[in-house]
Amino acid sequence: MADLRTVDAIRTVAAVALQHADHLVPELLPEGARKGAEWWARNPTRGDRSAGSFSVSLHSGRWHDFASGDSGGDLVSLAAYLWGARQLDAARDLARRLGLDVLADHAPDCAASEQHRQRLAHARAEAERRSQREAAGKLTRQQRAAALAAQQWETAGPANPRHPYLTRKDVEPHGLRQSGDVLLVPLRTAAGELVNLQRIRPDGDKRFLPGGAVLGAFHLLGEVHPGGLLYVCEGWATGATLHEQYEGAGAVACAMNAGNLRPVALALRARYGHAVELVIAGDDDRQTEGNPGRTAANAAALAAWGLVMFPEWPAGAPLELSDFNDLHTWEAAQ
Repeated sequence: MADLRTVDAIRTVAAVALQHADHLVPELLPEGARKGAEWWARNPTRGDRSAGSFSVSLHSGRWHDFASGDSGGDLVSLAAYLWGARQLDAARDLARRLGLDVLADHAPDCAASEQHRQRLAHARAEAERRSQREAAGKLTRQQRAAALAAQQWETAGPANPRHPYLTRKDVEPHGLRQSGDVLLVPLRTAAGELVNLQRIRPDGDKRFLPGGAVLGAFHLLGEVHPGGLLYVCEGWATGATLHEQYEGAGAVACAMNAGNLRPVALALRARYGHAVELVIAGDDDRQTEGNPGRTAANAAALAAWGLVMFPEWPAGAPLELSDFNDLHTWEAAQ
């Protein structure tokens, strides 16, 4: 019973912390900025130099590092992650900051216990309501984005092989479509459902449709065959390079970013079982502290029982090169 009471107390601390997320999260992650209902920051545990890969929902408390794949469901787990502490110890520290007695070493004041109990019950109920509202809102936004993706995809024409982005990356369109001067890359689930588009401008600027699903979605180049290899990489141009230049890369799933490698690899393993050999073709971010590309690729391969490969840099290759397309275009220019 003591363990169950401790778990319940930790959940209570998380619920109360969520009510104070607007000031508590910036306190935990001071080097960041608010974007809508999320706080985007650098991850101090792996030496990020700038913000952009670590997000915390100020409505639900859920957090995710898109570079390493680390994630959690509440602010207690966030504090424990950032401080390198046990969740119990992190909850105790947060409880003290919030004036809660639920995990104190002494018994709470009996005279205030009923008021305290009511406060905690209200906090937990409000946290549940906020979580439900956010989930419903997220689903609505994803449904709208999926409908917009279908509309834009259906009305777009075939991509121009001489589009500046394709020319610069030295790859073929592989079925992409084009709207105006913008390339459209469809993202689908493992079941084949279109859920989002990545829009690529001539200068290489890339944007997903606002609110659209990304986690676990991917763009597939080629066809998956039982007994064959199925590559998983980050960006579309990297996938196109693998598909064109590497023997056996007849099927390549482009996860779009490092943080999505693991979800996509797991989705593909669930979809195809061990009928395919998964190969995670990771980026090699040699100039970024902690090498998030390698970290994410290794984590994805481990989680999905896959192989892993990285670009093999020849002597003289500039350090700023990080992926298979970088290697391809550099070698082509030599």
